[in-house]
Amino acid sequence: MGETQVKTAHPKGLWVLFGTEMWERFNFYGMRALLTLFLVNSLLMKEEEASLIYGGFLGLCYLTPMLGGFIADRYFGNRNCILLGGLMMACGQLLLFTSGSIFEGNQELARIIMFCGLGTIVFGNGFFKPNISSMVGSLYPKQEKTKLDSAFTIFYMGINIGAFLGQSICPLLGDVKDAGGFRDVHAFKWGFLAAAIAMLLGTILFYFLKNKYVVSPEGRPLGGLPSKNVAEDFEEGEAQQANFSSKSLTIAGVAFLVLGLFFHYVVGQNLIYTLIYSSGLALAGLIISDKSLTKIERDRIFVIYIVSFFIIFFWAAFEQAGSSLTFIADNQTDRNFFGFLMPASMVQIFNGMFVVLLAVPFSVLWDTLRAKGKEPISPVKLAVGLVIITISFFMIANQVAGLGTSGLLLVKWLILLYFLNTCAELCLSPIGLSLVGKLSPKRFASLLYGVFFLSNASGYALGGTLGSILPATGDKFAKAKELGIDLQAILDKTVTPTAEQLALLEKHQISAANHFFAGFEIHNLYEFFMVFVVLTGIAAIVLFALTPLLKKMMHGVR
Repeated sequence: MGETQVKTAHPKGLWVLFGTEMWERFNFYGMRALLTLFLVNSLLMKEEEASLIYGGFLGLCYLTPMLGGFIADRYFGNRNCILLGGLMMACGQLLLFTSGSIFEGNQELARIIMFCGLGTIVFGNGFFKPNISSMVGSLYPKQEKTKLDSAFTIFYMGINIGAFLGQSICPLLGDVKDAGGFRDVHAFKWGFLAAAIAMLLGTILFYFLKNKYVVSPEGRPLGGLPSKNVAEDFEEGEAQQANFSSKSLTIAGVAFLVLGLFFHYVVGQNLIYTLIYSSGLALAGLIISDKSLTKIERDRIFVIYIVSFFIIFFWAAFEQAGSSLTFIADNQTDRNFFGFLMPASMVQIFNGMFVVLLAVPFSVLWDTLRAKGKEPISPVKLAVGLVIITISFFMIANQVAGLGTSGLLLVKWLILLYFLNTCAELCLSPIGLSLVGKLSPKRFASLLYGVFFLSNASGYALGGTLGSILPATGDKFAKAKELGIDLQAILDKTVTPTAEQLALLEKHQISAANHFFAGFEIHNLYEFFMVFVVLTGIAAIVLFALTPLLKKMMHGVR
């Protein structure tokens, strides 16, 4: 009985990583819930500008894991990078706290400090994220690798307990309105301070418990300096060190420049989005050029790349939570929830809450199907996630179709959207993390987690671009009417606005023209949401079609 328990229980190190990640996600998601509202209401940016900054920030957060993974694998080790990243993110939150404290009368300085804070969080996240994820897979002996889907789902529950707490506490402290419905633009700083404290708690937890519990199945500390790796940690016959040639490094550098020119001048991306797309692709190409890779290793890495591409479209839709969906919740939603008027930034809380409720049932589902020999392979699970998020955006598109410029969306439809998105997320994100753990050569583990997070980076960048095409919501029409301007007539091009009217609209952060995507003009919220239906729907169909090929390239890994 005791022996069975030892074999079936998850190692205690999983719970240390669970707790560390939980506090880090409190910090990240708590800040994320407030960011765009802070940019619009305190730093007086337009919603489209805030959406682009939000997308660029999140994209960079998931691009820098490429750098953090490389530095950990080659120089510092996982443990040191986790501690460094945690401290940097706490400092970044304190800079946002400073920006939120001085913006009145110091707009330019507040903006500079805000960008410095976001930049510090970006690099801190790069050191933290790939290294803690790669350590989860290293906790298990080779014969128990089949438990990784279950382990990553539990780990993912820790992520979302943190998200739930952050999206509860930070909005209550930072997104405050008075009895008249006017927002206290000075309160955001308290939400950022709470996020900083949470990050410090997570870093302290890891520092004191890492040596005792975060160990290999044989009891050796995991994630130390790369020079102290031992042969037993690697698969039989597996190379222990990457071998990048000077030629490969040169080609990667040239590819970065060419791709950068293409994305910036041909596609028209801004500099941050150009950096995300071009450096990510160049670094992914560098990994596959390593001479030590066998054919099986190379095939499995290509599976990671192919899956990562399709995940881009999932995250582009999913991450509307912090931009367009938050603006819709703020401006055109009845947020009365059983007598409680929810802050707009708190509506995102349902994603974290549903993950906490559903993570264990999903983990049990995969274990049950596996025991019966009916568990689908990972790419099928990922495609199912894309189908579910397609359904969720089709549902919300139909709900907003008849709202017009003054109707309010009932908050229950946003809650249902987050429920479906959570089911999709549990089919996709922890399974994707697990797949990388199964397919990665150990010498590339952290770096390939960085590549996987590249799909998040690109998805968030695409999501920022898509969020910026959000059409005018009800509050914009109401404000224009107060100013004596018929905004609908201007958008329909039946009336030409005067220079004075344009100046008034600009002053009140209202766009006087519809936005375009891929040559199509977005006139209303229905058309806006249908963009996501089309993108994720096509991605799901193509990924399903590629599943037989991917199964073959995985060489026996499910």
